Amino acid sequence: MSRVRDLLQQVYIHPLLWIIVALSIATAHFREVCLLLGIIFIHEMGHAAAASFFSWRIKKITLLPFGGVAEMDEHGNRPLKEEAIVVLAGPLQHVWMVGLGFLLYTNSLVSADLFYLFFQYNLMILIFNLFPVWPLDGGKLVFLFMSLKKSFPFAHRVTLQISFISLTIFSLLILFTAPYHLNVWVVIAFLYFSLYHEWKQRRFIFMRFLLERYYGKKSDLHLLKPIQANEHDLLIHVLEKFQRGCKHPIIVEGNGMEKGMLDENELLHAYFTEKRLTDKVSDLLFMF
Repeated sequence: MSRVRDLLQQVYIHPLLWIIVALSIATAHFREVCLLLGIIFIHEMGHAAAASFFSWRIKKITLLPFGGVAEMDEHGNRPLKEEAIVVLAGPLQHVWMVGLGFLLYTNSLVSADLFYLFFQYNLMILIFNLFPVWPLDGGKLVFLFMSLKKSFPFAHRVTLQISFISLTIFSLLILFTAPYHLNVWVVIAFLYFSLYHEWKQRRFIFMRFLLERYYGKKSDLHLLKPIQANEHDLLIHVLEKFQRGCKHPIIVEGNGMEKGMLDENELLHAYFTEKRLTDKVSDLLFMF
């Protein structure tokens, strides 16, 4: 119960949402709005419950006028399998919600109209959240998939590019099929703004990933993936090859032969603690 109470204390309701609720009462759509908000709330609590199970740091769970978001104070250094569970925990809530709704309907505890509306809302939110657009769940799954083989900055950049293309295609479809659907355009505008902000902050996000990897709680990285580095490579260029879920021994090469090996923490220490921002990786061989 204490975990449930802690999660509920993290819930924040956006002030504009109260205006939407007031308008729904004035226009006799209160039931529909409450149903939609309830589904969104359970979806976000699914993310939060999974994150709490893995002892993630949860910043807040925000209910917006057009959706919700569970914000985590984690920066890409959790195991990929663990993060996949947290991401999928939201969409999976729709499965049991529809099952429960169908059970209530078959036992004549809710009307057919209410059940079909409940089913449509669940299906709509589930499909929309699985779009490959950041920061929707589908976009986060794309980032996780790219992170299996690619470095953090590359995976992050390609995820945002895929998100922009996907969102543009979706926008064009809406333009030709439902151009006057104001609520959808508000959501599209929010997603474009989120992508723009994430793109502008991508360098900061990468630095935060490296900083937590160095200063933060050390996670068990069982997969060793050596990085081949030329002796003339700058430290930052080697750091940009760091991949999520992998421990990187750095093999320094020059003139076609191996010059030495460094641990990834030696590079992180030199870059962040000693501020050797313009050093080459070979400069560290004489230090360690």
